Amino acid sequence: MLIELVEKIRTEGKNLGNGILKVDGFINHRVDAALMQQCGIAFADLFRETQPDLVLTAEISGIAPALMTASALQCKVVYARKKRPVTMPENAYMALAPSHTKGSITPLMVSPEFLGAGERVLIIDDFLASGQTIKGLVDLCDQAGATLVGIGALVEKTFEHGRKLLSECDVPIHSLAQITALTEDGIELA
Repeated sequence: MLIELVEKIRTEGKNLGNGILKVDGFINHRVDAALMQQCGIAFADLFRETQPDLVLTAEISGIAPALMTASALQCKVVYARKKRPVTMPENAYMALAPSHTKGSITPLMVSPEFLGAGERVLIIDDFLASGQTIKGLVDLCDQAGATLVGIGALVEKTFEHGRKLLSECDVPIHSLAQITALTEDGIELA
């Protein structure tokens, strides 16, 4: 647990109902760079022994924590695109993931030139809720023949049981803040 992140959630996070936690003032719209740097260092400390070659995330909200983690680990970061740019080859790896906040299915795509067989991959994302987005990233690793070495999330909504879905990956899973409930009374943190 990272106390600074937990405190930010406590003071600035907002429960919007339907399991949605609004943290766009410091994680995913306006980014608190100093906080993300602390998070990256915390993830690096947790996962350094896994010796990742690269950090994989989903655009856009996962980029800040993934970039800071990769910087602390001195490795590259790759983010799965949600729309195929003209520069991406047709044989790109692709997975589909339901988006709770968008209410739709989101494609996740990575060019084969940026995710390869035998690479040791650490997945870092902003949220671990149902686990579907991270599962999509795991699927991209599998398609590439890469080796998944760990999964990290800034915020885990334990009540959505995503960790259980990801437990079959048999890698370390860490979150820096855990939300045990979003109720009318507010945000319950572990």
